[in-house]
Amino acid sequence: MNHLQLKKMLNRFFLEDIGMGDLTSQSIFGEQSCEAKIVAKSDGIFAGAAVIKEGFMLLDEDVQTHLHKTDGDILQKGEVIAALRGPAAALLSGERVILNLIQRLSGIATMTGEAVRRLDDEQIEICDTRKTTPGLRMLEKCAVKAGGGSNHRFGLYDGIMIKDNHIAACGSITEACQKARRAAGHMVKIEVEIETEEQLREAIDAGADVIMFDNCLPETVRHFVTLTPDHIKTEASGGITLETLAAFKGTGVDYLSLGFLTHSVKSLDISMDVTLSNESVEECHDVNS
Repeated sequence: MNHLQLKKMLNRFFLEDIGMGDLTSQSIFGEQSCEAKIVAKSDGIFAGAAVIKEGFMLLDEDVQTHLHKTDGDILQKGEVIAALRGPAAALLSGERVILNLIQRLSGIATMTGEAVRRLDDEQIEICDTRKTTPGLRMLEKCAVKAGGGSNHRFGLYDGIMIKDNHIAACGSITEACQKARRAAGHMVKIEVEIETEEQLREAIDAGADVIMFDNCLPETVRHFVTLTPDHIKTEASGGITLETLAAFKGTGVDYLSLGFLTHSVKSLDISMDVTLSNESVEECHDVNS
């Protein structure tokens, strides 16, 4: 987690929602403090601890946070995720943005955990894709890791992935790999997407570091793995659903990349319950961050 980037993101999200100010909270509360609990309303896996801690502190440094759960922890309905104390206006102004984020991130972590459970193969890593929500990629990929998955490349800038359209435009897998290697140098890995055995053999000869079997049935994946030298990592992707995951158990592939981990998850139900305090902000001292 890049905390500098997180603060920048949260600033942008708060400005979208709060704008020139929270009219409701600013009208009702002066220096009044309150206590709040963030509570799981359904079972799942939690992700977003840094969002809670950094988010409320960004709105007001007097907000004190005690986290009962950290990323990757199992949640049961009714469990307290975090306890908060501080200015009522700050807590209520930040409530919606922070809940929106941790609900989505926990939904992704929960889905990832379910995918790992259904595959039930410690030799194969479940990983994400670039099919993330614009602006939320860093957080969503952190949520995948919280759920027990792994991260694929973060963007176009940290790995070369030669797909079917690149191959079509370049003329061949061999030509595409040669051009990419000359331009990128030895520190950058090259992944090639293939669909046929002929393409697989060409990708091996071209020196690919990773080969992705695209839209292949489990039996085809198993066969392609046997043809691939051990020094080349293998990945399967495309058309894999939560319901078909178990069929890939034992295929020998190194990674399964799943777009549905981030592009079609249901947010986990989480709420914030507030109790008004008779104390002013200055009198609140006993909740540790």
